[in-house]
Amino acid sequence: MKAVVIRQYGSADVLQYEDVAPPKIKPDQLLVKVHATCVNPVDWKTRKGMLKILTGNKFPMILGYDLAGEVVEVGSNVTRFRIGDQIYATLSPLSGGAYAEFAAVPERFAALKPTNMSYAEAASVPMVGLTALQALRDQGKIQPGQAVLINGASGGVGIFAVQIAKVLGAEVTGVCSTKNLDLVKSLGADAQGQAATRLRVIDYTQQDFTQDTVQYDIIFDAVGKRSFSDCKKVLKPSGVYVTTLPTPENLLQRVLTTFIPGKKAKFVFESPNAQDLVYLKELIEAGKIRTVIDRTYPLQELAAAHAYSEDGHAVGKIAIAVTTG
Repeated sequence: MKAVVIRQYGSADVLQYEDVAPPKIKPDQLLVKVHATCVNPVDWKTRKGMLKILTGNKFPMILGYDLAGEVVEVGSNVTRFRIGDQIYATLSPLSGGAYAEFAAVPERFAALKPTNMSYAEAASVPMVGLTALQALRDQGKIQPGQAVLINGASGGVGIFAVQIAKVLGAEVTGVCSTKNLDLVKSLGADAQGQAATRLRVIDYTQQDFTQDTVQYDIIFDAVGKRSFSDCKKVLKPSGVYVTTLPTPENLLQRVLTTFIPGKKAKFVFESPNAQDLVYLKELIEAGKIRTVIDRTYPLQELAAAHAYSEDGHAVGKIAIAVTTG
């Protein structure tokens, strides 16, 4: 099969498109013919060696963690899927394997693909959708009527966080740049395209939300740009700050706030699981959340897709079309 592999950590130049043996599945896995995958920041951070304390030095390595495709083989212990099913999934960051024509997918990490999404759209959902859901529901303990701010509202995680917070009944504030204001506003529209009253948008080039007088029950920093210290004064007395970036400062604040009453600092580490993917599928099929794809590249041009992601200007997701035989 064709796949993109790395044989060492480094720049996007280490990504090589070549022939490799297809994976052999375990009893609890599916063999999936991959129609689409996508680029997440964790992909190029892994490629650069920033996570090698976790990923080690076992080369060659196939990266890629999100995928959508067709089941072509099922392991002997698999009960939820059969050959021909269209699925979407996210793989463990410790294993990867989605940058290829075929991937071995643990049954517990997969769900049927949303029927109203293309393969590329479905592949853009799992990691960012699960991160947003688990940040708000599990870490933030979101409740209807709460004031929730999403920093980085036009990014891959932020787009889902805005929509999920709205679905869960929050009063949502999205923070983004000038050029993305209309996009973020559209995420709060109802099925008829009418703007929601529960969504406001802040242009960070014109206004610093940490200097505002408004306070929030939850601040989710989906892009890891503002610290707990930055956000503390605009959190309500029992408010929760959640971030995707475990900096030393944020780690310390998490420990300290665990034992001190009042405002809390927390992290979200996406946990792949089928139950949450099914929940997202139901929201997508009900028209309550959608994805936004910035660009689509063929698998052969993965290096260019990584470079674009690293630039930090992508709006929504970067999809990868996988050519299959």
